[in-house]
Amino acid sequence: MEKEASLEALTSAQETIIKEETITQRKWVKLDQTTYVDPTGQTRIWESVKRTTRKEGVSADGVAVIPVLQRTLHYDCMVLVKQFRPPIGAFCLEFPAGLIDSNETPEMAALRELEEETGYKGDILECSPALCLDPGLTNCASHIATVTINGDLPVNLKPKQKPEFVEVVTLPKNDLMQRIEELVAEEHLIVDAKLYAYALALRHASDQPFQVPFMKF
Repeated sequence: MEKEASLEALTSAQETIIKEETITQRKWVKLDQTTYVDPTGQTRIWESVKRTTRKEGVSADGVAVIPVLQRTLHYDCMVLVKQFRPPIGAFCLEFPAGLIDSNETPEMAALRELEEETGYKGDILECSPALCLDPGLTNCASHIATVTINGDLPVNLKPKQKPEFVEVVTLPKNDLMQRIEELVAEEHLIVDAKLYAYALALRHASDQPFQVPFMKF
């Protein structure tokens, strides 16, 4: 009976934000303190990091791009970027990505960032809704756009990226996870979670489904 009562109390309470305060703020980010009511009705405090650049009424800060390079007589390849990330003090292998500018749709930002970071021009295949990145730490959210790149077009034969501290890395899609693991072992890279999850999904999709062995009686 006591367990049933406690469970009922948990489900009857409603989580509510009481107030939000900014502890400190710089140019790009701020540290906020949120006072809220948990499912038991207890008042709690949560600290979080938020971007200062988010536009009013916008649900996502940026966009990540899944670029698939397609060329005649070649395997499909993933166009990735490697860059030094100061917060982790290491080079990170990741999808091209960036913030969404004012008056830009996620799709427009995806194509712009892809061209700026890699030099490739692509076409939007699909774009996700706003997705949370690390909801226990920040309210930062991003769209994920899948982009196809026609590698046979003259404009994509010798792509020229804008001057950025970004190295373009092209890996075969059908062997993505293994090639990522080889790069990590060779160069001690950190892999972005979105990229690793994508590679893991590709590997699981190609795995043979489990089959119950046939038994003779």
